[in-house]
Amino acid sequence: MSGKEQKIGEIIVEHSAKEGPLLPILHDVQAEFGCVDAEAEMLIAAGLNLSRADIHGVVSFYHDFHQQADPRPEVQICRAEACKARGVEALIPAAEAAAGDRVKLSTVYCLGLCSVGPAARLGNDMHARLTAEGLTKVIENAR
Repeated sequence: MSGKEQKIGEIIVEHSAKEGPLLPILHDVQAEFGCVDAEAEMLIAAGLNLSRADIHGVVSFYHDFHQQADPRPEVQICRAEACKARGVEALIPAAEAAAGDRVKLSTVYCLGLCSVGPAARLGNDMHARLTAEGLTKVIENAR
């Protein structure tokens, strides 16, 4: 048994008694390995007595799950209506310039900070009332 197989087995056991365990399992697998690849899908399917197609359907439906790990830090920028109304689109060129190839920028549609947008998330840290300079600092500090 590989280390990956063992860890995924532990994650499945941790969540298997819960109602609707698949999404928590997928989140934990992605947090552990940086992605939910084909091998992980097969292991999860076997552990939950589902088909790999069932697992793959969920992984491919939600954009939060990735099938390949990306080692770059990720900054999520909210581009929902409230942040758009507060000027997030004007911040994007500076964000892209600051990110280059070192930081992955991704778009999300609502971080729940609608009254204090534009907003972004780096890891578990939320950043609000962003200006081009503020967002650039967030991106430059991403590790």
